[in-house]
Amino acid sequence: MKKEKIRRREFLRRSMSLGLGVSLGNASLSKIIRRAFFLTDEGSEISVVTGSDYFRNTIKAVEALGGIAKFVPKGAAVAIVPNSQSRHPGTFTKPEIVRAVIRLCKEAGAREINCLSWLSKDFWEATGLVHVIEEEGASLRLINREDSSQFEIIPVHRGKILKEAEIVKELFRHDVFIDLPVVKDHAGNRFTGTMKNLMALNSPRSNRSFHREDWKTNPDSVDYLDQCIADLNTVLEPALCVVDATEFIVTNGPFGPGKIIIPRKIVAGRDRVAIDSYCTTLWGMKGEEILMIRYGFEHGLGEINLKKIKIKQLGG
Repeated sequence: MKKEKIRRREFLRRSMSLGLGVSLGNASLSKIIRRAFFLTDEGSEISVVTGSDYFRNTIKAVEALGGIAKFVPKGAAVAIVPNSQSRHPGTFTKPEIVRAVIRLCKEAGAREINCLSWLSKDFWEATGLVHVIEEEGASLRLINREDSSQFEIIPVHRGKILKEAEIVKELFRHDVFIDLPVVKDHAGNRFTGTMKNLMALNSPRSNRSFHREDWKTNPDSVDYLDQCIADLNTVLEPALCVVDATEFIVTNGPFGPGKIIIPRKIVAGRDRVAIDSYCTTLWGMKGEEILMIRYGFEHGLGEINLKKIKIKQLGG
């Protein structure tokens, strides 16, 4: 009991210093944020598994970090956020990766596992993801994007541009959430990964405000977009990120079709900045070159310097 009180006091202290916590007026949100803060206390460590068996390598990547029980407590309700926005090869999270994560959560004793999205079911069917979700006994929770009551308005106290977010309310029924992005090109900021994938939890109306009219061509507008994404990431943090870097488009993103490269890698960890920084190197970039990642680092969301990150490299 004494230890629990100490942990709670520490959470409240840190939450108040960051402008979060009780001011949000949402107990479920506080629970998700509290878990994320404690998980990131251990520093930046990521695992990278290379090989062609993406299901097995996903499991191997999580095991290299200490196993799924480190992230998903027994009896937890788990929300999973894959990328399903396009059916073109190299633009969506592979079904076998989603299958592996669902199965890991089941083995951890999760009481329920749900994939959340405000995209229509057509997107999930076109990518083959809905079949895997149903076959594994998880659920696809589709949010009516036009219904404002389905979103919770959350103040973004640390935001430099974004002052409030409209987060999928369904998320707050869950104890933890897992970010399952695919790495790929983006027409504006050049990179999609763990940080940008959290826009899937923000309402389309709010997301549109990130994009100025010339967001693909004007450097100031790209800067604006990247800062908004980094600001959004100060509000929510996943318990675990498992990234599909197996094959992805490096042109014509984020929808494709585009030129595909095939690194055959699964990248896992807690630190979104570290993971995204590493993933930029898979097609010859550096994390510092992507404003979104740099702004995430400036927000204190993670480590951008790969020399300071413990990277566990494994073969499949």
